[in-house]
Amino acid sequence: MSGTNMTKQQELTAIIERYTTGDGVHHTAVPSLYFMRRSTTTEPSHGVYKPSFCMIVQGGKEVWLAQDRYIYSPADYLVASVHLPVSTQITEATPEMPYLGLKLEFTPSQIIEVLQQSELLGDVRVNSKRAMYVSHIETSLLDAVVRLARLLDTPNEIPVLAPIFTKEILFRVLQGENGDMLRGIVMEESALNQIRDVIEHIVNHYEHSFRIEELAEIANMSVSSFHRHFKEVTAMSPIQYQKQMRLQEARRLLLTESLDASDVAFRVGYESTSQFSREYSRMFGFPPRQDIKRLKA
Repeated sequence: MSGTNMTKQQELTAIIERYTTGDGVHHTAVPSLYFMRRSTTTEPSHGVYKPSFCMIVQGGKEVWLAQDRYIYSPADYLVASVHLPVSTQITEATPEMPYLGLKLEFTPSQIIEVLQQSELLGDVRVNSKRAMYVSHIETSLLDAVVRLARLLDTPNEIPVLAPIFTKEILFRVLQGENGDMLRGIVMEESALNQIRDVIEHIVNHYEHSFRIEELAEIANMSVSSFHRHFKEVTAMSPIQYQKQMRLQEARRLLLTESLDASDVAFRVGYESTSQFSREYSRMFGFPPRQDIKRLKA
């Protein structure tokens, strides 16, 4: 990492430390900007990444998308271009030097706005690619991130400048070596865009059963082509994707609401409580009741 980038990373570290009073995920006053802090390494934890730009500022972290492993450092950034169920683990963190990170969520409409105001449209009629990737962070991108984070010190400037700096960050990411993957999610002629439509349908209707033919029709693809493209984008089949979304929502409900496992099972779309318990145990390592008791403890 260059001296300039190291100085900017140090400034980011100081800003995140000021605005994170303890471990956890902290929503900042800047819309869609979150800071993360962990004082110890962690076990693997499950969650869903929304479309987002992510950075490690201090420490280390691994992200698993199905069988794909992503390792990145303060010299890199990670992008998820669609909703993706993942497993994450903090691998480097101590009380003296905690893990620090940030996440900036974005929407397809923000990507479209940047593309319409730039000359980055290009040719996106390419084969589907993973909707998650790691790239080396350039100085111009890091500088835009620092300026966005600095706004927390001048909150009266956030309404005017935060949208501008966010747009610049997305512009720099679209300019990057993997920018075509991000462009593809909003271009109508792209297979990535067709698969994104299906992903949004599953995310919004995960509790309902569906036929693969119905999903292929949403994507305007043949069944075989749809299967291939969906797995290339998400690293899993549509059924596996839906199952992960159901189980992650079930875990959230068990943690936040006074419901028993059978109620939650039916609420997220399972017809069999025993099947729900088996699949829950397979994913999280413990049966529902034991898992929630362990997490709350």
